Order: sequence, then C-alpha cells, then structure tokens
Amino acid sequence: MNGTDLELQYDNRNPGYFVAGMLLGSLIGALIGALVMLLLAPQSGVRTRKQIQRKSRDIRLKTTDAVDDTVDQVRGKAHDITSGIHDQAEALQQRGVDMVDHQKERWSPVLEAGKAAVNGS
Repeated sequence: MNGTDLELQYDNRNPGYFVAGMLLGSLIGALIGALVMLLLAPQSGVRTRKQIQRKSRDIRLKTTDAVDDTVDQVRGKAHDITSGIHDQAEALQQRGVDMVDHQKERWSPVLEAGKAAVNGS
C-alpha cells in the first residue's frame, strides 16, 4: 500500500468532522444558555425575548457561516481525491501501454523467426 492509498482511506481526523462537532456543541450550549437565561433573567419578558431573538439570529448566522466553510472544505477535499484518482488511473493506463510495448519489442524477433521458419519450409 503506498502513500496515496492511505490518503483515500476514511479519516475521522478530518477538519469537517471537528467543525461539525463544534457546531453541534455550540448549538446545544446556546439552547441551554437561552433556557437558563429565561429562568434567571431579572429583566422583563419582552426584553428577554428580544435578547433571545437577537442571540438566536447571531448564532444562526455563525452556524450558517461555519457550515458553508465546512462544505467548502469537503468540496475541496473531494476535488483533491477525485483528481488523485484520475491521475492514478492515467498513470496505470500509461504503465499498461508501456508494458504491452515492451512485450511487443521482446517477442517481435521470436515471432519474426517463427514466420520465417513457416514460410521457409
């Protein structure tokens, strides 16, 4: 197995997994924080609801940005993998063509001698 094969294996250390975990953790933390804030808020309900709406909107925007960044990272990695596979396929195809050419060169004198023997008798 060479280094390229190792790159194509599943890797849970991918930054996308880390970012997704962070997003989920942030969302859960934000919801718990909002609930605690509602229960312990010394201000009026209307003011608290507006503050929660603002915070929710901010969290939603940050989450959207983080998801967009993660999607871009995943697309980039997929492109890299696809390009690597394409390059490997081309190299393998060229290697096959080279092997066939080498075998033709190697066996050509034998075939010519055989033809000459058949035609000469």
